[in-house]
Amino acid sequence: MNKLIEDIRNESIRFHSKQDLQAIIDEIGDRKVVLLGEASHGTSEFYTIRAELTKMLIKQKGFNVIGVEGDWPSCFQVNRFIKGYDQDYRSSRDVLHQEFNRWPTWMWANEEIRELVDWLKEFNFHQQKKVGFYGIDVYSLWESMEEVVKYLKKIKSEDVEIAKKAFGCFEPFNKKPETYRISASFLSDDCINEVTELLKRVQMNRHQYPHTEEVDLNVEINSLVAANAERYYRAMVKDDTESWNIRDYHMSDTIDKLLSYSGDETKIIIWEHNTHIGDARYTDMKDEGLVNVGQITRERYGENQVYAVGFGTHRGTVMASRRWGYHPEVMQVPNGEKYSWEDCMHIAAPYNQLLLFNDKNRNLFDQTIGHRAIGVVYQPEYEHLGNYVPTSMSNRYDAFVFVDQSRAVEPLKVEVPI
Repeated sequence: MNKLIEDIRNESIRFHSKQDLQAIIDEIGDRKVVLLGEASHGTSEFYTIRAELTKMLIKQKGFNVIGVEGDWPSCFQVNRFIKGYDQDYRSSRDVLHQEFNRWPTWMWANEEIRELVDWLKEFNFHQQKKVGFYGIDVYSLWESMEEVVKYLKKIKSEDVEIAKKAFGCFEPFNKKPETYRISASFLSDDCINEVTELLKRVQMNRHQYPHTEEVDLNVEINSLVAANAERYYRAMVKDDTESWNIRDYHMSDTIDKLLSYSGDETKIIIWEHNTHIGDARYTDMKDEGLVNVGQITRERYGENQVYAVGFGTHRGTVMASRRWGYHPEVMQVPNGEKYSWEDCMHIAAPYNQLLLFNDKNRNLFDQTIGHRAIGVVYQPEYEHLGNYVPTSMSNRYDAFVFVDQSRAVEPLKVEVPI
């Protein structure tokens, strides 16, 4: 460990301010896909640093699409807001509060994201080609189905009856994924067949939907979500590996569609947890048969077109919940476990750092070491039992941002009229 610590000390860059992030921007060069991770869904610095990198990539490198680990319908309303399509919301606070109302709300309805949304709206106001903001996750089965039915009814499409029939399969479960997940094992394949047929019809007829305000894209992705979400919830009952892979292939397929929709010059920034953007082949995920977005994008576009930035912290606070669906709280993040990656970075230099992995130094950091991952459900006192992922850091990522002491994300403050 002494050599690893010394190599970190020699190779890392002290991170004082956002200007220091230029080193990462320069390394990205002309790549088409940039993956920005996080070690938790509740750490303020992960959001604010990713926001600064995003702004720099937009201004300096011409990136014009942002995809995040969020639901398509909710994020598409943010997209409409920042592009000026939708006048229903008066402010970024309004759109985030109204659209991200399903647990875990703090993940996107937070002050850090509000500031980025304000910046994007202001930036887009002065641009002809506007930056988009989209959700690439798979969870919004009911919301996506409702969007498809609503639009097809509006245009009096002959496909509306197929959409209604598909939606009817899920209505008995009252928008509760856990209920459908349990019941799916005992259901016939009717729902699978219905949503698959709907997706085929939408893709076949997508030329009929207007390109204006991205209506065609919205219908197609919502249909894709419905089909893959059904597969995801059904698989959860039988096989965690299959459900994970369905989810990450869905996110990767959505990235494909966003890239192709916006033209050959499109460059995309992805915000997701480290477990999604850090190449699974260089963790113990590979042994379990798991793939992820980091691996899939490298395989699809080539490693010279993808740049992955991992994030981590030694200690601090985080917003999370002790059980799924329970009230979130600010929790203490204990010091990094002894001989973990976070511990080694702290010992090497007890301050914020950037570490760039390249052909000259990659071999110095390719050994397997424990690397902390915190989810929306977290129990700090037990994290040593399962929160450290064996990782070859310099192969999993192209760069790493280390925050020595971090703080919890700030949930959105909503002003209540008097």
